[in-house]
Amino acid sequence: MTSISAKFRGVALGLLGVLWLAGPSHAAEVRVMISGGLTAAYQALVPEFEKATGNKVLTAYGPSMGTTTNAIPVRLERGEPADVLIMVGYALTDLVNKGKVVAGSQVDLTRSPIGVAVKSGAPKPDISSVDAVKQALLAAKTIAYSDSASGVYVSTEMFDKLGITEAMKDKARKIPATPVGEIVAHGEAELGFQQISELKPVKGIDIVGALPKEIQQITIFSAGIATVSKEQEAGRALIKFLASPAARDAIIASGMEPISADGAK
Repeated sequence: MTSISAKFRGVALGLLGVLWLAGPSHAAEVRVMISGGLTAAYQALVPEFEKATGNKVLTAYGPSMGTTTNAIPVRLERGEPADVLIMVGYALTDLVNKGKVVAGSQVDLTRSPIGVAVKSGAPKPDISSVDAVKQALLAAKTIAYSDSASGVYVSTEMFDKLGITEAMKDKARKIPATPVGEIVAHGEAELGFQQISELKPVKGIDIVGALPKEIQQITIFSAGIATVSKEQEAGRALIKFLASPAARDAIIASGMEPISADGAK
């Protein structure tokens, strides 16, 4: 299979051209705020972007929503610098409406399904059907879900669809900021629910699989330019790369489906 680096060569000149057309050539520092869903693919791809452009990417991590100190909306409110925001699509749209993201700069990058994880070596429950998931949840003593998009869905919609909201109240808990997989790996929850792309990088867990399609919720991860950006052209070039065919293999390997193949506008 062609390596990411080899595929990247085909778009590298195009990215450099974008920067050249923007004005005098200079090495830019591109500041990125990113939520967990795209992290694994992003960390594999950013060195390629830096190598081709000479730009330096500075990254801050945090949830797409919520009130924790590292949540992306909270970071922006306290005035942290940012050029590119990569986060849950509807949360990015909310920031557009609040004037925090340049209107029209949003690019949908990936689709990410919710998966189920157990501690490494633990028995894997049957999750092949809606009823099987329900029975697994009822049998589990402790359950963890995220404080971002997947967790909002699991706690406010999925439990209700399964008719087990009351049964979950005393054993299912929201995990703020920390990856759910880490809670499962430490033995603090028998079952963990989060996007598969966020579970895959965590050591000490086994991924059981994705939720059945009848109760699955696909999260769209998108990128946009922050209105406070001082390096908009370099930021757009980064988004263009992440949305290009060169990024496809890394995105798929991280457990997601790429959306765009023609770059940012």
